[in-house]
Amino acid sequence: MTLWFQDEARFGQKGRVCHRWFARGQRPPGLSDQRRTWAHIFAAVRPATGEGFALVLPHVSTRAMNAFLRRFGKSRGRDEHAVVVLDGAGWHTARGLRVPRNVTLVLLPACSPQLNPVERVWLYLRERHPSHRLLDDHDAIVDALCRAWNALTPARLRSLAAYPYLEAVSI
Repeated sequence: MTLWFQDEARFGQKGRVCHRWFARGQRPPGLSDQRRTWAHIFAAVRPATGEGFALVLPHVSTRAMNAFLRRFGKSRGRDEHAVVVLDGAGWHTARGLRVPRNVTLVLLPACSPQLNPVERVWLYLRERHPSHRLLDDHDAIVDALCRAWNALTPARLRSLAAYPYLEAVSI
């Protein structure tokens, strides 16, 4: 049995403000895009090993979550059963959700995103990859998001997902 944490995030043309070194008293130059094209990344991280699994999709829905779970389930070994901890988003608890036999979903308590280590992965990606960049279209967003995810090493994922309360869990 392996312990995983799952979440999804939206990335797109409307970037976020992030820290930038600049001379005191002057406004730093920065790129700003007013277009609103998005892509969503569904990801699961195994904090114990830094292993990650991600899928970039055009929207969030029960159908998209089913696609993620199907591929995630197929990527697990024959004898592996994955316990996936996630929030209570509507598409995580929908009637139409099809959970593979080798996956068990466990919901986090309501209003507690701070318990999900994947939230730190999103902060890291937003700060270092799509910020201060103009992306032309949906394909450019997907490419940038895939490059950013693929640049994450197991050591980086393990360090980002190293929540102190997880040390007590031996899965």
